[in-house]
Amino acid sequence: MTANGTRAQTAQLPPVPEPDLTPDQVIARAEALALTLVERQAETEQATGYAQDTHEAFARAGFYRILVPRRYGGYEFGAETFMRVCLALARGCPSTGWMFLFGAAHALPVATLFSEDAQRELFSGGDFICPATVAPNGTAERTPDGDWILDGTWTYCSGAPYATHFLGHCLVQPDPDGEPEPMMFIVPRAQWQRLDDWGDQLGLKGSGSHAIQIRRQLIPAKYTLPAHLSKLSVTDGAPGRLLHGPEYGGGPLSFMLLELGVLAAGMAQGALDAYEELMLARNTLFPPIVRRVEDPDYQFRYGEATGMISAARAAALDAVRQWSLLCERGPAAFTREEELRLALISREAVRLSWRAVETHLFPTAGSSAVRHGERIERVWRDMSTLHSHAGLGVFLSTLANRELTRARFDIPDERPADR
Repeated sequence: MTANGTRAQTAQLPPVPEPDLTPDQVIARAEALALTLVERQAETEQATGYAQDTHEAFARAGFYRILVPRRYGGYEFGAETFMRVCLALARGCPSTGWMFLFGAAHALPVATLFSEDAQRELFSGGDFICPATVAPNGTAERTPDGDWILDGTWTYCSGAPYATHFLGHCLVQPDPDGEPEPMMFIVPRAQWQRLDDWGDQLGLKGSGSHAIQIRRQLIPAKYTLPAHLSKLSVTDGAPGRLLHGPEYGGGPLSFMLLELGVLAAGMAQGALDAYEELMLARNTLFPPIVRRVEDPDYQFRYGEATGMISAARAAALDAVRQWSLLCERGPAAFTREEELRLALISREAVRLSWRAVETHLFPTAGSSAVRHGERIERVWRDMSTLHSHAGLGVFLSTLANRELTRARFDIPDERPADR
């Protein structure tokens, strides 16, 4: 992708609600709100998404503007601030953290990849909540003037309940004799409806991951890009870098996959919080009968889990820091190899977080602590469901390893026909 010209200097559109708000303040707000989410986890699952008053609190706190560019009324606080907010929310309620992140995160790729003309319209509302899916679906018909008519249903649209937009993919055939190719598109809320089809999964029942249905809606060509989000390269530059600065020129694939490590670390920290309460409140089952916190075996397990979760958090956030540093180095720094390397750090953060919960916390919390609806039981279900996410269960577990190695050693993507 190539962007021409110099960084635009234009007046911002919507006003910034709190011009003096700082990243530290918005993170502190997230940590405070996260404490209120713990007791509402069952309510969130039952409703299949976080409540209206929680949504309004997030809006007042500025969460939906963290990644929106300043010139469009956002705070432009950057990737690290956003991820720290998401980590805090996932610690309080995994479903809420998931639903918020996958709704608010896509302000970054939209501000990176789409044209100035499209961005001016898409960000005109200030708050920006845009679930996204990567699996191509539905149909797209080209109109005589070059726009598109979209029709179809896209599933697993996390963040859908309060969304202002939807970003999806479909297959189109630019050449009648050629193979279908992916096209990415973004659609405003008025042009789609959310289906009531979420909540029966093992975990993340409150993540608002409903399907979105579009029925023959006309979408302007400027709201589309002839590519798949996971394959878009920014090494030649991106519109957002010129419009807003370096962090709007980073790799979209790596940013998208870094989110999983941050969420996993936050979820695991929530499980550790619950385990700590049990350590203080409950006794051992076998003599000598003492409080668990005084028992060497429980001390060992708690220490093991703490080390793993702390390492996961450190790895995930440092990978985000590295992502931002690559942005500063310029477009050429964001090679496919670098994107995959960062994504694989995120994978390891997930693995550490899961091992802490699955190996040390869940088995030793006690059967009463893992009954349906208990906090550790919920985290176990939610993290189990996290593993079914295609980015983790399919891409990062197998495809990314091979693709990184091919990129490192300059091996062609296509294998020889005789192998």
